[in-house]
Amino acid sequence: MAIHFKMVPKKNILVSPPQVKYYPCAIHKGEEDLDSLAEIVASRSSMSKADCYGVIIGLTEVIAEALAAGRIVRIDSLGSFQITVQGTPADTLEELGKANIKSAKIKYNPSKRMKIKLKGLTYKRVR
Repeated sequence: MAIHFKMVPKKNILVSPPQVKYYPCAIHKGEEDLDSLAEIVASRSSMSKADCYGVIIGLTEVIAEALAAGRIVRIDSLGSFQITVQGTPADTLEELGKANIKSAKIKYNPSKRMKIKLKGLTYKRVR
């Protein structure tokens, strides 16, 4: 199955005169939610949909707890998750504190297996 994309114009105002360039933008065909993921996993295993649902919910809770504890979560075939923080600078080490932290994000690094799958994608332009 090919990934559909369209071309989107974006204006570069950093050059004079401003130029319009076209960039590819993926077109998404819906989404999978927890219910549908549990159903798909159940159809490919000996577990029931309810069991899969419980495992997925439990896994997300355990991942969140591990991240909150400052650990990196590595799932071999999926990839790794870790917390990163964004903040404001301080002039000295003594001035640096938790008030400088403005937000935290979860960084995802795909596994080698996922990267290989991404390299095998095909693309189709939709006009």
